Amino acid sequence: MEELKQRIRKDGQVLEGNILKLDAFMNHQVDPRLMRKLGEEFARRFAPLKPNKILTAEISGIAPALETGQALEIPVVFARKARLVTMPKKVFERHVPSPTRGAETLLVVSPEFLGPGDRVIVLDDFLASGQTLNALANMVVEAKASLLAFGVVIEKTFESGRAALEEWSVPLESLAVIEKMTPKQIVFK
Repeated sequence: MEELKQRIRKDGQVLEGNILKLDAFMNHQVDPRLMRKLGEEFARRFAPLKPNKILTAEISGIAPALETGQALEIPVVFARKARLVTMPKKVFERHVPSPTRGAETLLVVSPEFLGPGDRVIVLDDFLASGQTLNALANMVVEAKASLLAFGVVIEKTFESGRAALEEWSVPLESLAVIEKMTPKQIVFK
């Protein structure tokens, strides 16, 4: 998506540890116009699969997932980063490393919102190592739902996340693919 690439070039900052800071439009401040366009593009790509749910991770995956859900007219479920007292005792739970936090992050989904019969697209802001998407996909399987595809706003090919997801044998759609990045340059595929 050319508009997304232009925005990454304009507002993205490459930090130490191959972290791409996109706080100006996606990870801290959200550009709703751009998120709507991302959601419409994901919806165009995923509509033929006939999903009935989108699963994402709190917090940065919510904006693009919500816009995709809006375009497809289906619910969005997000994995919380904390277990709430309002949740049932048995939940779907995974621990994943978070490069931006520098520690493990807990992901929790209530079985009230993910279960048998659900046809799920797993969507997130970034694909780097693939660990978050793998954790979400494993929750889909644990819920006895069907995993239809993965969607990511930005894929960093140099971190091998795509290979980590191959075992799922489902489509993976990326709206922008970065082959290489340095503090002075971002190279798209």
